[in-house]
Amino acid sequence: MNSKNETRGLWLGLLGVAIFAITLPMTRLATGTADAPQLSPWFVTLGRAALAGGLSIVFLLATRSRWPTAAEWRPLSIATLGNALGFPLLIGYALLTISASHAAVIIALLPLATAVVAAIVMHQRARLGFWLSACIGAALVVGFSLYRATQHGPSLALEWGDVLMLGAVVSAALGYVYGAKVTPTLGAEQVICWVCVLALPVTLPGAWLTWPEQAVRASSWWALGYVGVFSMWAGFFAWYRGLALGGTLKVSQVQLLQPFLSILAAIPLLGESLDLMTVGFALAVVATVFIGKRFASSPVPPPAPRASPTDLPRATP
Repeated sequence: MNSKNETRGLWLGLLGVAIFAITLPMTRLATGTADAPQLSPWFVTLGRAALAGGLSIVFLLATRSRWPTAAEWRPLSIATLGNALGFPLLIGYALLTISASHAAVIIALLPLATAVVAAIVMHQRARLGFWLSACIGAALVVGFSLYRATQHGPSLALEWGDVLMLGAVVSAALGYVYGAKVTPTLGAEQVICWVCVLALPVTLPGAWLTWPEQAVRASSWWALGYVGVFSMWAGFFAWYRGLALGGTLKVSQVQLLQPFLSILAAIPLLGESLDLMTVGFALAVVATVFIGKRFASSPVPPPAPRASPTDLPRATP
């Protein structure tokens, strides 16, 4: 592979990961907190998907993309439920009660969760080391969440925000795997665009019905614009192009930086402090992801010419 293309691919991949890493703090900025709510999680979910859907229509028309076939609609529908609706709604409610840095530790499980779902849905086999890594990573996240719970009270139990974030990870993993199933035939960029367009009959009227009646600060509107234009749409273009130019195996490694970039972004955007315990747990979870990927028997799912389905899930939309 041309070294110039590899370098461009790595930079584009890093750009995509950086865009996705800011999703968590931007979502919290858009929704506010339980004590000082701004835009509702429902409106953020529907509004961001509607904005991305409008941009997707322009892209599909400009590129004269074909319509999905009958066999492609079902996987696209599941991807829509998981990525355009389920994931943003769950993180929106979760971030009302937990910090973006806290959520970043849990979201670090997404690559392994996607591989697990792919192994189950696509009947792909993985070595024992992979499954052990997945279990250890999940145990670390649960341990971190329980540790945080003890700081807020005497009870040792998962907070509601932790449960919602775990649900968001599963939702995204399901959406990515089913989106990946049609990527080889439809094209990676087209999959994301069709997911957003398919959601429009729900997201457009839903955004209108959930439009906020109270005054909302300007920063929350800017944050909504970010997650709609960049997290839900433009970030995938940089990510996919980077994978195509630099190679999936090499470029996909930059996703290991995502939880740390989320933690760092939360400092200026939300005023969160740099907690060494949070960073330590994030390092441990990322290490299990790195080791687990080494034990995977093959990329999940197989790579496509235009972009790798393996990496549909990596970035947090």
